Amino acid sequence: MTPAHDTLVLPAPAKLNLFLHVTGRRPDGYHTLQTLFTLLDHGDTLTLHRADALQLDAPDVPGPMEDNLVWRAARLLQTHTGCTQGAHLTLTKRLPAGGGVGGGSSDAATTLLGLNRLWKLNLEPAELATLALQLGADVPVFVHGHTAFAEGIGEQLTPVLLPPCDYVVIHPGISVATAQIFNDRELTRHTPVSTVAAFLEPGTRKHFRNDCEPVVRRLFRPIADALDWLREAVGESHLTGTGACIFAPVPSRQNGTAVLANLPPRWTGFVARSCNRSPLLAALDEHTASHCDNG
Repeated sequence: MTPAHDTLVLPAPAKLNLFLHVTGRRPDGYHTLQTLFTLLDHGDTLTLHRADALQLDAPDVPGPMEDNLVWRAARLLQTHTGCTQGAHLTLTKRLPAGGGVGGGSSDAATTLLGLNRLWKLNLEPAELATLALQLGADVPVFVHGHTAFAEGIGEQLTPVLLPPCDYVVIHPGISVATAQIFNDRELTRHTPVSTVAAFLEPGTRKHFRNDCEPVVRRLFRPIADALDWLREAVGESHLTGTGACIFAPVPSRQNGTAVLANLPPRWTGFVARSCNRSPLLAALDEHTASHCDNG
């Protein structure tokens, strides 16, 4: 039997972009953004076992293993530290690919934090976040594990405290390539720079939007239909990231479950609660406490 301290079972939580403004474009082609990330208590699961070599089981993820962000994160950490230890990684997917809820990015962050613990590398979060940026602009927010106001290309993070909220999240059965949206000629790229204080001020949130939504609506009719359906059902709807998932706040989980009960059969969804501190960090804390208790 594998000792408990040689196994980690960790969440890879979803995120929502409560708004997303595109404020410009850098000479290297990357867009500058302002967005507010909130993390959810729902997501993928990554199980990590000590092993002689690095292995990955991800049966629900198509494509070559070398393209999987879990594998890339593990190899990056090995290369960065010179670590020769191995691990058997098993990824259980719940979040849709191309859904705008951070599935792959969150998986990568959980890999970095999990292997840092499993291999006893003792890298600080700031160093792991710098590594994470090589894997994607959304990965650092999952490493830091806190609701955050993001700027730059999404890597400049300011922690924010928000009241917890229940959300219904709907996936209309398609995926969206981020590059397609950001390369679209009609994307708004000059939204004025704002502040997190302005977003938090009562009555001002109606002025914050997702600049990608008009482009996504035009290119993907199923997402437009889902946005309209959810707005009719609960009074508002929003796109997260570049899609395809959409979301809306609901008064309670029960209310969200009732909304999902009426979903058209071609769509799927879930209800989740926002959390200022990531379930991943909580799981690592619990593992530390358990390990200490067991001597």
